[in-house]
Amino acid sequence: MHAFNLQAQPLSLAERLADFAVEALIDEADLSPKPALVDRRGNGAHTDLHLGLMHASALSLWPMFKEMAEAASTTNSIDLSLREALGRIGREGEQAMLKTTGGVNTHRGAIWALGLLVAAAALDPSAVSANALTLRAARLALLEDRYAPNSSSHGSQVAQRYGARGAREEAQLGFPAVTQLGLPQLKRSRLAGHGEQNARLDALLAIMTSLADTCVLYRAGVPGLQAMQQGARAVLEAGGSASLAGRRGLNELDQQLLAMNASPGGAADLLAACLLIDRLEQEAL
Repeated sequence: MHAFNLQAQPLSLAERLADFAVEALIDEADLSPKPALVDRRGNGAHTDLHLGLMHASALSLWPMFKEMAEAASTTNSIDLSLREALGRIGREGEQAMLKTTGGVNTHRGAIWALGLLVAAAALDPSAVSANALTLRAARLALLEDRYAPNSSSHGSQVAQRYGARGAREEAQLGFPAVTQLGLPQLKRSRLAGHGEQNARLDALLAIMTSLADTCVLYRAGVPGLQAMQQGARAVLEAGGSASLAGRRGLNELDQQLLAMNASPGGAADLLAACLLIDRLEQEAL
């Protein structure tokens, strides 16, 4: 057969969902200027990360997201077998990520959040509104994985020390930082004509206004968390990232968090979740 007559095979549902998840991670990484986070300007408050590494990490997770979607489609029910399959696939995906990054934790929190959302979308592709997706994801997150190792991550340590809500609890509650803060702000900023990049920055800032970001708590304690929340609120009150006053405030917040070595990685993971849900709401699966 002549090469020009070859037609690309349509992607499966699992492949499309994996594409969307990886694209959400790359879009989050590329978004600039994010306060104290890796972006197109530089490595933020991180000495072991850069934009190319974030891209490579995201791409390494594509097989994991595809396998999670396939597991959900095959099981077709929210039960312990699916929860434990997702846990196993997620741990394998994390090892692939660490191999790609040379041991640097780039997307551990995103594996949890986006993995649940990909599985939730695969369970019922006809119902992918934010509320429907996050409800199914929450039901999955509430199930106990009997094979999960005891977590010793920075996030779990900090959540226990400060009584903060970690990534696990955020998912179990249906991602309120995304559904109540990030997504509504994303849509408001779009309607106001602020442009897509500014709308995404505003969504990140909205998440930062009240999230007990365990990454910030680990690096800078309560003073860092207060600086993040108050600074993000000030930028939005000044008109958001599309306004001159808001952009000045965003630069001030960036400098303040950099001085405190406080990187809002938890908020960044939830922005990626926000972008994934937004994409799913717009796409016909």
